[in-house]
Amino acid sequence: MLALNATQVRNEWSTVLDSVIRDKPKFIKRTRDYLLLADLATVEQLLEPYIFTTEELVEDDGSITLSLDQIDLVENGKDRQEATKKMAAALLEYAEDYYTDFAYWARGDRKTHIPYVLKALIINDIDKIGEQLQCRHGES
Repeated sequence: MLALNATQVRNEWSTVLDSVIRDKPKFIKRTRDYLLLADLATVEQLLEPYIFTTEELVEDDGSITLSLDQIDLVENGKDRQEATKKMAAALLEYAEDYYTDFAYWARGDRKTHIPYVLKALIINDIDKIGEQLQCRHGES
């Protein structure tokens, strides 16, 4: 692997960071651990294939319920716009909580949430997250 030694990275921190931002991500080796150092634009590009998909249900009262496929989140609003906004807010809140206690949440079944959590944190805007939600229509 084309990994830089951690000591070299530490000694040349500014140069390495400039290279990561302007050139390419860097692999770093520290003892037996390997890391990837990348700028957020690159990480955002890596996460692009991860799509937030929801099932949309029209309730008997006409309200809209959205259920996020990738993470167990369900939100209801008087219309699709309100339900989308609530879902985006819930997703961002979940991502923040997950990241705050990453060691706990990134185990077991919730490990699959990592790319979606990172994507939500990088977007970090409820309106933009809402724009990313792709709805499929279900049955009420």
